[in-house]
Amino acid sequence: MIEIRDLDITFPDGTSLFRGLNLNIEKGEIISIIGPSGGGKSTLLRCINALETPTKGHILIDGDDILDRKTDKSAIRRKLGMVFQQFNMFHNLDVLGNVTIGPVRLLGMSIQEAEARAIEYLRLVGLSGKLHAMSSQLSGGEKQRVEIARCLAMEPEVILFDEPTSALDQMMATEVFRVIQELAKRDMTMVIVTHALEFARSVSTRILFMCDGLIYEDGTPEQIFEHPQYTVTRLFIRDRMSLIFKVENREYDLYKINAEIEFYCQKHHFGKKYFTLELITEELLTNFLPFSGPINFRIFVDDNKQLAIEVEQENCSENIIESPEKDEISRMILEGLCQTLTETQFKNNRLISIVVGGDIN
Repeated sequence: MIEIRDLDITFPDGTSLFRGLNLNIEKGEIISIIGPSGGGKSTLLRCINALETPTKGHILIDGDDILDRKTDKSAIRRKLGMVFQQFNMFHNLDVLGNVTIGPVRLLGMSIQEAEARAIEYLRLVGLSGKLHAMSSQLSGGEKQRVEIARCLAMEPEVILFDEPTSALDQMMATEVFRVIQELAKRDMTMVIVTHALEFARSVSTRILFMCDGLIYEDGTPEQIFEHPQYTVTRLFIRDRMSLIFKVENREYDLYKINAEIEFYCQKHHFGKKYFTLELITEELLTNFLPFSGPINFRIFVDDNKQLAIEVEQENCSENIIESPEKDEISRMILEGLCQTLTETQFKNNRLISIVVGGDIN
């Protein structure tokens, strides 16, 4: 459906992306593009839709090169729907008006036909009860769902999603994810730029890892997440799927920390492991770690698929675990909660590594 050949784009400051990128997108594929910010993911989508003009290369949509000057770009763009990071609703129109305006003005449909189609797609995204609501009456998640319905009403062959949940909180993002998952069941061809790795893993037939304007990896979700070929991919996935927080001093908010841990475990389907993580964290902060400086926590799944915690104690030169002043009961509690407990010196800091162990599910 989409063929990209020898794509390159050079910006006025001399920086370049893609450097001869080649990519095929087949009908019915659901492709998620992941990778660090600034790696060219959104620029690639904008090139596909001719919103950015590459320095060289070809982008064929059903055989027609959208970059060819002789090509009717407007006709090709009608095959490509795009949902942006920010909402672009017309504030002077209600929800129904926002969804019907495109089919009426661009496709020449009658008002009655366009409204019937709009209601069908608004029902699909769960907003049939908001037909006459104005944008000011909608939440962020509802606005983004209107954007998806408006896109669907043009009946595109492909939908491009450019980080559609980046401006939303977790609950609103979940609303949008569920709509995209519903579209996936209908064999809609989609290309999704997203930082939501769990979502990408669950919905995609294929995932691209993009960094520095290059596609480093291209494979199934299992290949990318379980068997990445490059260190940069592995480190990116590890860091994005970690919970990181810093405790500056003894006036920390344990309720907030525990809530973050529980939400993290729920998000990644780690079952009741949050309870063990909370106990370990509380024991470390309350009885075990010296407050010689800020304490950095990172909770993640290690290379052996075990839930682990890394705790970096800043400005600490003393041996924490084996310190003779350390409460023996506290050490025994920690050893009983985890599989391994080790310590290493890192510059002027101490790093405690804990493997929680057991089935993460």
